[in-house]
Amino acid sequence: MKQLTQQLKSGKMEILEVPFPVLRPNEILVRNHYSLISSGTESKTVSDARKGYVAKARNRKKEVQQVIDMIKNQGFSNTYQFVMNKLDAPSSLGYSCAGEVIAAGDQVHEFKVGDLVACGGNSANHADVVSVPVNLAVRCPDISMKEAAFTTLGAIALQGIRQAELNLGERCLIIGMGLVGQLSAKVLQASAIQCACIDISEEAIKHSKAAGIQNVFNRHQDGLEEILMEQTGQIGFDSILITAGSSSLDPVELAGQLARVKAKVVIVGAVPTGFDRKNYYQKELDLRMSKSYGPGRGDRNYEEKGQDYPVGFVRWTENRNMQAFVELIRQKKIELQSLISHCFPLEDATQAYDLILSKNGNANAILIEYEKDKELVKQVELSSNPAPEKGNVGLIGAGKFAQGTLLPAMKGLFSFKTLVNSKGNVSRYVGEKYAFKHISNQEEDLFNDPGIDTVFICTRHDSHARLVIEAIKSGKHIFVEKPLAIRETELEEIRLAYREAVEQGYSKQVIVGFNRRFAPAIQELKKQLTDAQRKSILIRVNAGKLAPDHWVNDPEVGGGRIIGECCHFVDLAMHIAGSRIKSVHAHALDSDEYTENTVQINLHFENGSMASIAYFSNGSKLLSKEFIEVFSAGNSYQIDDFKTLHRYGKSHKKTKYRTQDKGHLNEMKRFSEALKKGEKEVIPFQESLHVTQVCFDILRSIRESRQIEVLS
Repeated sequence: MKQLTQQLKSGKMEILEVPFPVLRPNEILVRNHYSLISSGTESKTVSDARKGYVAKARNRKKEVQQVIDMIKNQGFSNTYQFVMNKLDAPSSLGYSCAGEVIAAGDQVHEFKVGDLVACGGNSANHADVVSVPVNLAVRCPDISMKEAAFTTLGAIALQGIRQAELNLGERCLIIGMGLVGQLSAKVLQASAIQCACIDISEEAIKHSKAAGIQNVFNRHQDGLEEILMEQTGQIGFDSILITAGSSSLDPVELAGQLARVKAKVVIVGAVPTGFDRKNYYQKELDLRMSKSYGPGRGDRNYEEKGQDYPVGFVRWTENRNMQAFVELIRQKKIELQSLISHCFPLEDATQAYDLILSKNGNANAILIEYEKDKELVKQVELSSNPAPEKGNVGLIGAGKFAQGTLLPAMKGLFSFKTLVNSKGNVSRYVGEKYAFKHISNQEEDLFNDPGIDTVFICTRHDSHARLVIEAIKSGKHIFVEKPLAIRETELEEIRLAYREAVEQGYSKQVIVGFNRRFAPAIQELKKQLTDAQRKSILIRVNAGKLAPDHWVNDPEVGGGRIIGECCHFVDLAMHIAGSRIKSVHAHALDSDEYTENTVQINLHFENGSMASIAYFSNGSKLLSKEFIEVFSAGNSYQIDDFKTLHRYGKSHKKTKYRTQDKGHLNEMKRFSEALKKGEKEVIPFQESLHVTQVCFDILRSIRESRQIEVLS
């Protein structure tokens, strides 16, 4: 299949051949008929990408500060690689489309194959096929697919109108007559609400009038304020919708001037709000923000998991707004054909953006049309050169960690064959960058390929256990990013699958990505210790706050930070101690905001050693992230953020490392050598099982306020 993409570094746009997107259980696979270019949002995205680095920095001040912070913590080289990877990668475009359902996930009951639907959201891209969560799709019976493609923008317009709380006979002013402004005007006219419309562009005014929208004015018209106030009988407008996108304060200032006392001013577009207090204070105006398509936008439980809000409590969600807009089209209350100025086939889609950015006045609503009858390519061959018969690697999941850390460490050590990833544009970029032979959306392409000996699993945490079990049963070597599992039942299933593989003689290496064992500072520390020595270990982790709605904090997806992140430090403590863990006693900070994210963990080992892990999420970013102290046999050791190692004995010795090195490269080198030479596991799998069980015991200790004896 083909997809329109854009490179953030240069603004270069391409139509790429990519694999189908992965169909998740709560999603539908849709073959697009049409998609709508959002001339406001998308033209800004494209325009920003075509600017130089300085202009990009001015427009993305928040991202620039994040880069500066990253340089302080991880060094210039690592940050540079991360940023350039982000800029080089082809990004998707589009968020409003319509087409036919060609497949449905296992948990989908609302749709069936053959349904015509309108789709919205981050995955409703300009592509032959898209995979969309059920709450971001609605059926479109008996309406044109061209008009259905407007549904996402229509929902944005509807949500703004709902925020305005207009009643029959009241008057509304719309400031900004782009597509959302025009759609808002059409809905208001269909609802018998009197409205006036303003824009600074004569072309936008011309398009609005051509689409049948009445009472449209140029912002620069002499005496405009007097004309509009006269229309309201000098009362002022009951509600004002600001649908403009501008860096000027004029829209919000004008709204304050033309609003009646206690009116509602609703910001739908992107405008600054640093307005003069006078009008808003004297009139007691109600300034409101409109949340895109409506309630549910950005809520992972709603959008990704399909958990609806009860209609009695949230009458108009983003999905119900989409349904309402489709119903307006179906009943012919609004007409959208007059908004369409151009329709380009996907192969010519780049011309549409050139037309928008040229600002020649001819472009209004632009649709991209897709060939509905052609046969689509589901998988993509990147190289015609044959792969070796054995020794190949398959990778599942090409997210930030895989791209920024793991794949650079793997390069030159492994022979890459097949890449499976949920997003086709990312698959294409990563596949070409690291010379994969084949990119796919099917996990089976890895497990069923006898030429692939080793599978790397870098997906979100909730899929790790399932994929590990599949790989064990397929007789593959496995590298899985931590954690191994997020539920104890999953851990037991892995144990059983591995035990059966051992008994049947087809077991291979199973390595969990506990990289800190391989950091140069840790390896040097281990040389100076023996497993027989009793050690006192302190590991302080300044983990930093993670947003409550981050996927790692989701127990169903990420498993939480103890399972998903703190496991690193449990493994590290056990590796330094040189012994299995006997018991655990843990406490969490008694605060709703930081529950189980700020914890103190005490571990006791079978060889008499002990460790304390202070995993804190409530500290300052200015403090180094990881600090390790070890006391044993009259010596003390300190490792600060894997940049320095201090040894205090009869004398003091300091070792400084050129860059922060958490062991990823050494880990890949050791794993590669072990596979080639047939050596034993670089991390014994029984240790990874043990560490994972200890993490579950840590949670149990926190919740039961007692010491837990580790049984595994």
